Amino acid sequence: MDKRVRNAEAVIGRIQDGATILAGGFGVCGVPENLINALIRQGAKNLTIVSNNPGIDGFGIGALIENRQVRKMIASYLGNNRFFEKLALAGEIEMELNPQGTLAERMRAAGAGIPAFFTPTGYGTMAGEGREVREFGGRPHILVPALRGDFAFVKAWKGDRWGNLVYRKTARNFNAVMATAADYVIAEVEQIVELGGLDPDSVHTPGIFVDAIFEGTGYLKPTEPGPKRKR
Repeated sequence: MDKRVRNAEAVIGRIQDGATILAGGFGVCGVPENLINALIRQGAKNLTIVSNNPGIDGFGIGALIENRQVRKMIASYLGNNRFFEKLALAGEIEMELNPQGTLAERMRAAGAGIPAFFTPTGYGTMAGEGREVREFGGRPHILVPALRGDFAFVKAWKGDRWGNLVYRKTARNFNAVMATAADYVIAEVEQIVELGGLDPDSVHTPGIFVDAIFEGTGYLKPTEPGPKRKR
């Protein structure tokens, strides 16, 4: 059961126009750089990208957006991506904002086979408009559907040829849940180790969720710029 592939190009041809892709990362941590760059070269269009944020200008999902391959972005915040902000305000890209916990839970629910769930978060706001409302414990909750992707791009610190994955610190935030919620999961890792090289108690994503794995190269790992104060 060897799930290793040579590189991102070996599997990126599976992505078709209009696909929904769950892309791991939290800010600029744990971003599947090799997969996103390969997708830019491959050129699939009209994509729906689900990620914590739209990346930064010129890097990760931000570069994918600049290449006009993304039709819709589902995220929890905009971050510092000025180009995405420009497109969204001009109506040139669809934007769906979810509270961060709700976004994570939508994917976790999909991975667990739960079609929808009730949450108090978003009730009485734009996020709750048009949704079914029920009261639990004297508090109104809105019904939110699970969120599943055609593909998941995840980035891990270490993995083995069976697809078992270990994430490092903040990179675990969204990658782990996304690996359970897509029809085809591609993992890029910084290091592929021999079987037995991962402590079983430290495995965050069991290999049963992963369809393909490769060792990435040339990671940039940029620092996300903070707000600039005018003097």
